Amino acid sequence: MPANAVPDHPAATAPVSVPEGAFVEVCEVGPRDGFQIERAFIPTKEKIAIANALAKAGIKKIQATSFVSPRAVPQLADAEDVLAGIERTPGLVLTALVPNARGAERAARTQVDVMGLFCSASETHSRKNVNASIDETLARFPPVVEIATAAGKRVQGGVATVFGCPFEGEVDPQAVVRIARFYRDLGIVDLNLGDTTGMATPRTVRAVLAALREAVPEMKPTLHFHNTRGVGLANVMVGLAEGVTRYDSSVGGLGGCPFAAGATGNICTEDLVYLLHETGYETGIDLDALIAAAERTERAIGRELPGQVMKAGPRFARHSVDDVATAAG
Repeated sequence: MPANAVPDHPAATAPVSVPEGAFVEVCEVGPRDGFQIERAFIPTKEKIAIANALAKAGIKKIQATSFVSPRAVPQLADAEDVLAGIERTPGLVLTALVPNARGAERAARTQVDVMGLFCSASETHSRKNVNASIDETLARFPPVVEIATAAGKRVQGGVATVFGCPFEGEVDPQAVVRIARFYRDLGIVDLNLGDTTGMATPRTVRAVLAALREAVPEMKPTLHFHNTRGVGLANVMVGLAEGVTRYDSSVGGLGGCPFAAGATGNICTEDLVYLLHETGYETGIDLDALIAAAERTERAIGRELPGQVMKAGPRFARHSVDDVATAAG
């Protein structure tokens, strides 16, 4: 059977659909995944202001930063200050990536709620991304879980290059299963599936979810898609049909991995929220306020961002006829 073929079992052939009106959780990753690739340093106060605007728009989960080495990602060297400045709106959950015990010790002293681990399913990407093999990366995680538990923080297990690797090509779903089982054995139930360079397709999404349902049905997946090849939201629709109700996205469509060639932006938060609302799902997010936060982010970055809804507005937005020239008769 090809690596990404969907196994012929009931879980794969009869996915559980999400009923219309169901709540879908949107996790905003722009302040980490979006900002990390920007070369010009974004002032800490502006990062905080953007995060606060996103929270006030109704985003209840924000990946605010990462506790990687400041030398590796200078943009996120202000992790502690950013977290200290974010206002705790009701129900807001703050997450941050934590690569090792040193990062966990830093994170434990902040108001972060969830520490995110991450390991690539591709050996080559792992060595490029964190300068360590998959086995070496996994070996770093038990102490992180101990530190997080002692500090009263939750832990999420992340897997990168789930749906393909820019260096190796196809990624066997069993490579993802192996890492998921490792997380499960550490007592982690939240699993983040990263499409690091936008290689996911409807076929590969179904194949990975089917393999995980069979091997670790107790784990709760979040899908983290990039829109590198223009099919990010199509993959969301597949995820919804497969019963997944948690998605990462980035304000304005910012994002990309600095350690992987061709890794352009994440799926756009405003576009995702618009799609979910128009499809009949609830998010608790005010789309107009979200668009305003995206426009602020665009001004802070200093260039046009790829988000579409922030440019066009919701479909019922109306314009004055005087805004458009009349065709010559």
